[in-house]
Amino acid sequence: MPLPLFSLMLVVFSLTTGEFVIAGILPDTATGLSVSVPAAGLLVTAYAIGMIIGGPLVTLATARVARKPLIAGLIGVSVLGNLGSALAPSYPLALVARFVAGLVVATFFAVALAAAIAMAPAGRHASTVAKVTMGLNLGIVLGTPIGTLIGHHLGWRATFGAVAVLSIIALLLVLRFVPAQPTPAAASIRSELRVLADRDVWLAITLTALGNLGIVTVFTYITPLLTQVSGFSSETIPALLLVYGAGAIAGNFLGGRLADKALLPSLVGLLITLAAALGLAWLASPVKPLMAALTLVLGVLAFAIIPGMQTRVITAASAAPTLAVAVNAAGFQLAAAVAGWLGGQVITSGLGPRWIYPLAALLTIAGLGIALHTLRGDRRTAETRS
Repeated sequence: MPLPLFSLMLVVFSLTTGEFVIAGILPDTATGLSVSVPAAGLLVTAYAIGMIIGGPLVTLATARVARKPLIAGLIGVSVLGNLGSALAPSYPLALVARFVAGLVVATFFAVALAAAIAMAPAGRHASTVAKVTMGLNLGIVLGTPIGTLIGHHLGWRATFGAVAVLSIIALLLVLRFVPAQPTPAAASIRSELRVLADRDVWLAITLTALGNLGIVTVFTYITPLLTQVSGFSSETIPALLLVYGAGAIAGNFLGGRLADKALLPSLVGLLITLAAALGLAWLASPVKPLMAALTLVLGVLAFAIIPGMQTRVITAASAAPTLAVAVNAAGFQLAAAVAGWLGGQVITSGLGPRWIYPLAALLTIAGLGIALHTLRGDRRTAETRS
């Protein structure tokens, strides 16, 4: 991987670790802050709300800032948010710190992907996106298990402190290796806002939010699902997260290749398979060997859909993609915000965590409906033009 892409990928890795590691230390965090597990799940929601609000606002406010200094500044704010998470003396302040940590992430993803695509060969946009978003996968396969181990042995605060240190290292690499890229001359607040009037852009953003909602709900509560429902011990959770992350890496590259060949048809097929896998997880959840295997499968499918969804937004908003990509990242976080709340509601309703699986399958089918509608629209447009 070229060093500029590697530097951006490492930032994504640190941000992803900071976002998702709470799934592995959720009970520890709840105990440390003297709140229930569903209340601790709202820390995920606070981070996601930060991304949802910050995505469009920060992107518009920085539309005329050159990419490299903007990227550096965004990483700096993320470092402060994670340090605040590590030092927060109370639950309300922890919520504020998670909100700050998420505030700049959507804009970072938008600017980083725009910078990466500017360096991409023709016809390889999805594969280039997959290289940068591989940081998402590594955040699961390495960052989350390592962060979970740190949390179990040194305390959950040490986990967020380690994320802050990692982000500082990534920032130094960005400053060294990412070339300066001025903001494109056509970029302006007006042009960025204009692209959001496009129906295809909003369909792509909706596809991201709805298509990911089910699997993000499962991952947010993966620790109680695997321990309370499937009967795994808490000591095996880091290993199972490693399995999930290994699948995520494979899924990321698979999704990138499939999207380069047939973007929307591949997304339709992947969403069908993901819904089926979630339904199977509901049926097989008490059987440990099957759930260990399904953890790998869910990791593959969860991240195979990401490159295609990102590329669809960039393609639909080709005239001014930065804001659209930031809003798309916010759409993903909207799924995370709802997931933190929704999973908690399922648990506290008396149904128990096992029922998260069929709910997630139904939500994925709803995302599939958006993908099929978009595919039919593209085919009608192509027939009209021919």
